[in-house]
Amino acid sequence: MNSLLRAGARVQTQLLARGFRFCFIGGIANFRWGTPRLTNDLDLTVLTGFGNEAPMIAALLEAFAPRRPDAREFALQHRVLLLQTPEEIAIDIALGAMPFEEATVDRATDAELARGAVLRTCSATDLVVHKAFAARPQDWVDIEGVLVRQKGALAWPQLWADLEALANLKGEPELLQDLERVARRAEAVIGPFERPR
Repeated sequence: MNSLLRAGARVQTQLLARGFRFCFIGGIANFRWGTPRLTNDLDLTVLTGFGNEAPMIAALLEAFAPRRPDAREFALQHRVLLLQTPEEIAIDIALGAMPFEEATVDRATDAELARGAVLRTCSATDLVVHKAFAARPQDWVDIEGVLVRQKGALAWPQLWADLEALANLKGEPELLQDLERVARRAEAVIGPFERPR
């Protein structure tokens, strides 16, 4: 994991040098806030807004090698740029433009996650929202780890409001019930909470 964190720090240096607004999400943020687990890629959000994607993609492709020959076109269509470090560690960059993504980057903070590796990650609350929105089986396991480790530190009103907006956008309002079930399982550790109705 230390080698991944050091690679992340080198990626962050490149992004800072270009003046990009960004934060790590996914496994690196889970390492900070939840139950650490092995991961072999770097997931980030880089704010591009709508309409400024092409020059930012070009700048990122100058800094890092693409993982597929059509990386530029794929990113413009799917808003995810697939890159890799010189050590061939995968970098998945979400091209952020939605208000939630901008707020996530604004709320991000730096932490030294390994000696000499200071990384800017999303907040624990925003990590839960990201993972609940993705809703893969491992995401729910990760969410429970964050809830237990962070206990009363999550901003629940913000969490519910952000997830509700994203779940409705995705057409999956049941994500709120899924999160509530996970939170109820962890309630003995995290303490009682109320979901706004």
